[in-house]
Amino acid sequence: MISVEAALSGLFGLVSPLGTEQVALTRANGRVLAEDVIARRDQPPFAGSAMDGYAVIAAEARPGARFRVIGESAAGARFAGRVSPGEAVRIFTGAPVPEGADRVVIQEDVEAAGDMITLTEGLDEGPHIRPAGGDFRIGDRIAAPRRLTPADVALAASMNHPVLTVTRRPAVALISTGDELVMPGETPGPDQIVASNTFGLKALLDAEGAEARILPAARDTEASLRMAFELAGSADLIVTIGGASVGDHDLVGKVAADLGLDRAFWKVAMRPGKPLMAGKLGGVPMIGLPGNPVSAMVCGHVFLRPVIRAMLGLPARALETASARLAAPLAANGPRTHYMRAEMTPEGIRPFSSQDSALLSVLSRADTFLVRPPDAPAAAAGETVACLHI
Repeated sequence: MISVEAALSGLFGLVSPLGTEQVALTRANGRVLAEDVIARRDQPPFAGSAMDGYAVIAAEARPGARFRVIGESAAGARFAGRVSPGEAVRIFTGAPVPEGADRVVIQEDVEAAGDMITLTEGLDEGPHIRPAGGDFRIGDRIAAPRRLTPADVALAASMNHPVLTVTRRPAVALISTGDELVMPGETPGPDQIVASNTFGLKALLDAEGAEARILPAARDTEASLRMAFELAGSADLIVTIGGASVGDHDLVGKVAADLGLDRAFWKVAMRPGKPLMAGKLGGVPMIGLPGNPVSAMVCGHVFLRPVIRAMLGLPARALETASARLAAPLAANGPRTHYMRAEMTPEGIRPFSSQDSALLSVLSRADTFLVRPPDAPAAAAGETVACLHI
């Protein structure tokens, strides 16, 4: 067995960032930026008013001062003239400040009568002007790689980019194995169960930025598994679920080896998830996950999510863990890293009483994994532990 860290390092060695494609801004949210976005203009492109009021010469702005209003500046329709001493221009938020003016007096500090205004007592300091280029300048950039947020999309639009270059979504083929499986909605036989792993993993992978495809479940025969691998041939990553252990019906490793699998490792010192296998099959990275539902999903978080991120061009590293205070005491851990299903409570992190790797109902209630290092000693309530939020 190898450590979780060694397994993840081995997986990163099997993958590399994919190629790029261009997408419209409307489809860019959540994608990983592959090329810097460089501003094509200053923002704002002119000194603009931050308030509704009157544009004047700042040195003349004092209580009791009177000005003649010579025009108006609105957003999209600037005042074309120049402000001279004793003059003011009615101005609205977002409008260009006219030449000669360097102060906006808010309308609440003004008394208007015809084309004349008088500044009132209690005049604020101003100047209520947003300078040209105050947000960004030509040449400023959104640096790649970066998973784009709605705010990033808005910024890219403001930089005048209608299309962005992003990393292509990894195509992942999901192969579940086992004679016992039927699809959701079908009627299971007395010895069958409803397939769940592929659907949970597809949701996890798609949320991370991949495009996961669920292939027909492979039966416990070499011919069926061979057919499944053939169907997965065009994928960027093959993920099998189940059949990677050592039982008489666990054929994934054997069939993959017969097809030329260059195996990187098998078995990881973790629970749940020990019978994890990885390698390259015909040049395509392959990860064989255990069949227990919780084991497969834990491995999805610990391994698949970082691998997808690396394929998208993001830094190749483990998901970040956080620290939390224990709400209840913990027994000593064994020789494998334990990802305990847990929930955050007002008292701290609390693992569920049952950690059986077949209990999806417990996983569904969990919002975090309490991560216990190998051979960790018993811990008392109140102690700090590591956790991986999911």
